Amino acid sequence: METNTTCPYCGVGCGVVAQHDAGRGDTLAGVTGDKTHPANEGRLCVKGSALAQTLGHEGRLTHPRIDGVTVSWETALSAVASRLGSIRAQHGGGAIAGYLSGQLLTEDYYIANKFFKGFVGTPHVDTNSRLCMASAVAGYKRAFGADAVPCCYEDLETAELVVLTGSNLAWNHPVLYQRLRAAKSRNPLMRIVVIDPRVTDTCELADLFLQIAPGSDIALFNGLLSYMAGKGRLDRDFIEHHTEGFDDALAAAQQEVPDIATAAERCGVDAERLETFYYWFATQLHVVTLYSQGINQSSGGTDRVNAIINAHLAGGSIGLPGAGPFSITGQPNAMGGREVGGLANQLAAHMDYHTPGALDRVTRFWTTPNLVPALPDGPGHKALALVEAIERGEVQALWIMATNPLVSLPDANRVRAAIQKCPLVIVSDCVARNDTLAYADIVLPASGWAEKDGTVTNSERRISRQRGILPPPGEARHDWWIIREVARHMGFGEAFDYQGVHEIFDEHARLSGFENDPQATPDTGYRLFDISGLAGMDRARYDALAPIQWPVNADAPRGTARLFERARFMTPNGRARLIAVASSPAIQQPDGEARLVLNTGRIRDQWHTMTRTARAPRLMHHRSEPFIEVHPEDARHASVQNGQIARLHNTLGEYLGRVRVTTAQRRGELFIPIHWNDQFAHQARASALIAAVCDPLSGQPESKQGRVALSPITAQWEACLLLGHDARAPLGESDWWARIPLTHCQRFQMMGEKTPDWMTWCERALGQVPTLWSEDHGRRHFRAACLHKGRVVWWLAVAPVGTLNAMLGDVGWLDDCFALEALESPQRRRLLAGRAASGEDTGATVCSCHQVGEKTIHRAIADGCNSVEALGETLACGTECGSCIPELKQLIAAQHARRDEATEQVSV
Repeated sequence: METNTTCPYCGVGCGVVAQHDAGRGDTLAGVTGDKTHPANEGRLCVKGSALAQTLGHEGRLTHPRIDGVTVSWETALSAVASRLGSIRAQHGGGAIAGYLSGQLLTEDYYIANKFFKGFVGTPHVDTNSRLCMASAVAGYKRAFGADAVPCCYEDLETAELVVLTGSNLAWNHPVLYQRLRAAKSRNPLMRIVVIDPRVTDTCELADLFLQIAPGSDIALFNGLLSYMAGKGRLDRDFIEHHTEGFDDALAAAQQEVPDIATAAERCGVDAERLETFYYWFATQLHVVTLYSQGINQSSGGTDRVNAIINAHLAGGSIGLPGAGPFSITGQPNAMGGREVGGLANQLAAHMDYHTPGALDRVTRFWTTPNLVPALPDGPGHKALALVEAIERGEVQALWIMATNPLVSLPDANRVRAAIQKCPLVIVSDCVARNDTLAYADIVLPASGWAEKDGTVTNSERRISRQRGILPPPGEARHDWWIIREVARHMGFGEAFDYQGVHEIFDEHARLSGFENDPQATPDTGYRLFDISGLAGMDRARYDALAPIQWPVNADAPRGTARLFERARFMTPNGRARLIAVASSPAIQQPDGEARLVLNTGRIRDQWHTMTRTARAPRLMHHRSEPFIEVHPEDARHASVQNGQIARLHNTLGEYLGRVRVTTAQRRGELFIPIHWNDQFAHQARASALIAAVCDPLSGQPESKQGRVALSPITAQWEACLLLGHDARAPLGESDWWARIPLTHCQRFQMMGEKTPDWMTWCERALGQVPTLWSEDHGRRHFRAACLHKGRVVWWLAVAPVGTLNAMLGDVGWLDDCFALEALESPQRRRLLAGRAASGEDTGATVCSCHQVGEKTIHRAIADGCNSVEALGETLACGTECGSCIPELKQLIAAQHARRDEATEQVSV
């Protein structure tokens, strides 16, 4: 069978086709891209193509628990209802809070928002989307009067200039990157500008790269506005008839950045290159500026967004094909959460607490014959303020759904202490282990991606169906069902009498159109978000719903690709607002000896806190351990070397990772990934180093300009230990470790200062003496393996720090050995060596789709494969998702450079 559904990763919202056997209840045969879905047209990134490998019942949460004891659903629901009810009765609804997630479907989000705000009566409902796109929301609202993304993906393909700022599109939204690459090949006149403090794989597509100083985005775009005015490149007609605030915005820009020289100095870039960007932008109408976390995750994120929007409004480059400021979201349903009111400053259906008449309107809509909602009269605590409220004892109960805030929220150690202090913590999740579950009083097993049924909305406002394919494991239930049942137990059942997700979606659609008159003005009830055209669907029509972009109503029954084509905005007077913005001083992060600027972000093959992607072994090979990217001069100054484990620290916490020395990093700055946590590594939570400093308007935390110190850690040995998936590694004697799930076993990289007697250690720590072992005292090498009835139980290799890789062997071959019922004699003889007799070292994985290693690619280049296309024909690398193409080009260029250098030396 085949089922069309939607990918659960980034905000691109790709359609996927899942192949499954109706007789197999817990697996998919495979996943391919949906060629009929307009977001991706059949393309998938490596994470999406590996979705089938992330499923299975192993590691899933399958039964409710109370205080660590497995209970029935009835017992769990009664406990949730009675404990929440008791806190509500004693302290009021405001003592209860919900923390939601962009991993929820829109129907889950809707019913959760209605439950908390409408009937528990608490405004304190926020979402992890606060961490990725809240500044984009606030910026759109200030400029347009509504949270309205004006663009669509086709605009990236029809633009003459695409500006990528604060976005490593090649790694974080690979399918859009591939669409952009294809568009550029069709239109050689298209120009692409990449603006980023780091040299990333996205730069491979750039006609111009501006490696700006962190935090200089406002100066950059204010300089652009000044340039446009000075060169007479403003769209005066558009400004006069469709905007307000231009004079103040221009005056602020000119005061801060009067000329290109000042802008170049503030941004730390070459003035000539900066002027080239300004000229391209100012002389082109069809410009798309695509921005993401690098803009949003800032203490001045909203102002950064408005600085970008100012330039588009001043040039009239909005509401046209191939034009507009385009925020690309990080989660599959961050947009859906915005639609239903998932943020603490929202109500529902794009209505806010300050929207005229909104409280009364939502109250009347949610009222049933015997129940009247108790909506709070003002916004609640945003994510970090919520943590502070827990610390004060103001919030007594916290219900966390589908997210892992002990890893993702900044100042993570403080968050952990606060949640540990909270009297009642309820966690709904689908995984059996994560950092947050350890602090839950009540644990509720939820369904996962392949089981959930509902809708999501992607970054271009496109609503798509996510269709449940497999039954939830054990007693796991859908999030909407859990909330419905708790509501019933608390006496709110009449308002939550849903028989399926289609009924929830119908109510959501009807609310979007309730008293929403397009002939009115925003201050008298008109909202741009309107999907009333999708109301009234029965289950069959809902199941067949095709992807469609809102607004969807009587005026636009087939949806709306692009907003503001008539230059009518959602402000009371219909004009867009230019906002006067100026760069703020550098934020005060932890200091002392912490002098290096820390940037955090995502990597190509992982997602959030790895609970899903780490289940797919092929996604663990490209970057298998937490790392620290550092400029060579900073590495030298800190006395750390490439490949060494080093320590980042400040007054908040510490982080351990493997050093990657690279000139792609600006001097004085570092980069670390956000994904690793206590389940996969020791001291590798990036959020432990980030202070709880937020944008004052959006509440979005600053994650791009932390301050840290870098130092080496002292270690004498490092080891690679392979164990079965069910075994627990003895990590107590290690000063650092990282867990890397493989197909048939799990791999632990370990490091320590005190060297034990390894034979004794094996017996004590692993519980068994080795069956096979080899020890070289001179080189301090130790290899050992344990077999039981011919089957591999564990395998160990130890060497001095910096020498392990040279004697490690082929981990892939060893992984396969764990799957064998019994080793044959040749395999047993080669076990300690860690490699089959004919085994060939492939090197670090570059192409995750086809598992092609760096050394294999080097050999192919040496044999004459001098282009990406030739490598693809020979090795298949770069032929599926295309995410590795920039790295393939770098390897080709590097090998050619070495060859040219060798030729030059011979000539001399």
